[in-house]
Amino acid sequence: MEKRIIFATGNSHKMVEIKEILKELNIPIYSMKEVGADIEIEENGTTFEENAMIKAEAIAKLFPNDIVLADDSGLEIDYLDKAPGVYSARFGGRDTSYDIKNQMLLDKLEGVPKEQRTARFVCVIAAILPDGTKESVRGTIEGRIAYSIEGENGFGYDPIFYVPEYGCTTAQLSPQEKNACSHRGNALRAICKVLESRK
Repeated sequence: MEKRIIFATGNSHKMVEIKEILKELNIPIYSMKEVGADIEIEENGTTFEENAMIKAEAIAKLFPNDIVLADDSGLEIDYLDKAPGVYSARFGGRDTSYDIKNQMLLDKLEGVPKEQRTARFVCVIAAILPDGTKESVRGTIEGRIAYSIEGENGFGYDPIFYVPEYGCTTAQLSPQEKNACSHRGNALRAICKVLESRK
């Protein structure tokens, strides 16, 4: 049977980034939707690591012969005690648009000076290999919350996450620039090294 990776996400935006960054592994990568794993996974962990592993374990039970990867990611804002954190996707309601979520966070930080707007994106990727080995890696990108929604690229909280080194939000970066510095890019490159070492 051909070796393949199943990534426990149905997010098409994420899959574009994932396939681009992991292409050097030369292993076909499929989303859980693409392999027909249409299941609801309850993410009831209290950390990114716990939630990523919960997702990976759920898919690995269905596909024990494949490499299963899962990520959990979110935005930590220091001024808000690292909220929304693991609840980033559910902040303001799971079906609430990110335009609204982003504005809600900007409203919470109204009048807060630049120095206190520090934030980071966090991405943890969990891996379960066919032999049962479990690994997890963490990637981050540091920045701060912008004063307004800026940029058309990216998705989620990208339009309000300002990266000082680039002088813009992650939604104003090209896909290549974003992949080179993003939390998900960093975590994917780290898991890539783990998988390479086990080939």
